[in-house]
Amino acid sequence: MGFLVVLTLLLLGLVVGGSIERNHFRDLEQREHASRHRVVLSDKHCDDPRPVARASLAVGSVVISTDYFKQFLAAWRLLFGGELRGHATLLERARREALQRMKESAPHADLFLNVRFETFMISQNSQNALGTVELFAYGTAIRFVRRLDDDLDVPSPHDARR
Repeated sequence: MGFLVVLTLLLLGLVVGGSIERNHFRDLEQREHASRHRVVLSDKHCDDPRPVARASLAVGSVVISTDYFKQFLAAWRLLFGGELRGHATLLERARREALQRMKESAPHADLFLNVRFETFMISQNSQNALGTVELFAYGTAIRFVRRLDDDLDVPSPHDARR
């Protein structure tokens, strides 16, 4: 009976967890596409000659967990060795989501400078550090001074850089 419960949980994790992950990646792609014109740099300085109208802190954070199936596979991988591919996708999803939330926290920013990530592994006990990660993204949101032709959708020489 116990084996049947474990098998059911594994299958549910595989089907439901996989579906949730695919939907999340699809949603991320749409949101990233909508904000693709907003440049994100890890550099502390920008060579853009336009005057800055406003600079502010932008932050985004997310907590994401794996499903039961991936936790089971990760436990086996830790026992026998090998790459934790399920956790690589977990970190990718967390990184992309935190970055997108950072962009969404400053909707009028043209550029994000000095962007950094902090990652925290969350677990109930120190022996089981699998499964849940918090990722925090932060940077300086820059909004450039608008000119009249910016409002009229006239291309400027700076548009070629983007």
